[in-house]
Amino acid sequence: IGRATAIELARSGYELVLLARTPADLEETIALAGRGIAVVADVTMPKDVDRAIAAVVDRFGRLDVLVNNAGFAPPALIDDITIEQWQRIIGTNLSAAFYFSRAAWPIFRRQGAGVIVNISSLAARDPFDSLFAYGAAKAGLNLLGLALARQGAAHNIRVHTLSLGAVETEMFRKLMTPQQFPPTKTLDPAEVARVILQCIRGELQSTSGEVISLHRGAR
Repeated sequence: IGRATAIELARSGYELVLLARTPADLEETIALAGRGIAVVADVTMPKDVDRAIAAVVDRFGRLDVLVNNAGFAPPALIDDITIEQWQRIIGTNLSAAFYFSRAAWPIFRRQGAGVIVNISSLAARDPFDSLFAYGAAKAGLNLLGLALARQGAAHNIRVHTLSLGAVETEMFRKLMTPQQFPPTKTLDPAEVARVILQCIRGELQSTSGEVISLHRGAR
């Protein structure tokens, strides 16, 4: 989803600063997008987050858009999940969005404008049993988006949250095989990227604070 979003935003003329833990992934995405600056970082580490936001401001003098897209969803039931797994799931899916939003907030306020797009999941309200921790983290992300949208309204800061059904990604295919969940029932990452762009441009500005559900077929 992050790669598709980078390509979509690059086509629309946005300058990109992309984060990942793996340099090779960043280099491949930048090559496909045709532009972008790579920052190797762990989004669960506040120091890495602050360094990344500082790199954006140092390079461009401003920050207009933040897309919180990191996801981590290892299957585990309450009987066998470890404390370390729980902390990493919460850290990746919820705390990282808080760290980035907190770091970007004073910049947005100073500019008098900014957009945050959070990538959530339908698991926040209807998780598989083995994704209860992931669902709990995404439920927290939904509420974070609402709260920040209310705080940001007076400063022209919009916060949109996309709650996604199954998307054809590597992460999803680690959970479900094509036989278990056929590709005809999944969203293409490019579809998600186009909605993210609509949020950024303001075409969906009236949805700030809301949770926008995207999925293939009835729920």
